Amino acid sequence: MTSRIAIYVLAIAAALAAGLLWFVNRPKPPETTIQLSADAKAYARNLQLSGVTMKATESYVGQTVTEIEGKIANTGQRTVRHAEVYCIFYNAYNEVILRERVPIVVAQLKPGESRAFRLPFDDIPGSWNNQMPQLVIARIEFS
Repeated sequence: MTSRIAIYVLAIAAALAAGLLWFVNRPKPPETTIQLSADAKAYARNLQLSGVTMKATESYVGQTVTEIEGKIANTGQRTVRHAEVYCIFYNAYNEVILRERVPIVVAQLKPGESRAFRLPFDDIPGSWNNQMPQLVIARIEFS
């Protein structure tokens, strides 16, 4: 009877060790790189963000929504038809826990114009460090 218990204990210990070994050596997800066209990459510096703030609100269903608000200005010479940003959220260990691509310009933004934007998020993991996410231009389309 005791040998049967010892076998079960060894099998459980081996399974736990195998699980731990897999967890430590598991493949890391590839970092997605930002693929901007050459034109968009050169123009990205002309899309200026200002007055960026973050606040938490409660939705009508009682869920917490984190909102990032601010202004985007087109300081270049081209009309932007559409633009998207990556919002990159980190945890306390400075690890990426959420990378979400969202539109920031949805209607034409002509040279010299600026307009307000609002980026709502309701699916941020609980391990988020509650700091402003990194905002990185992901895509620009010109008119």
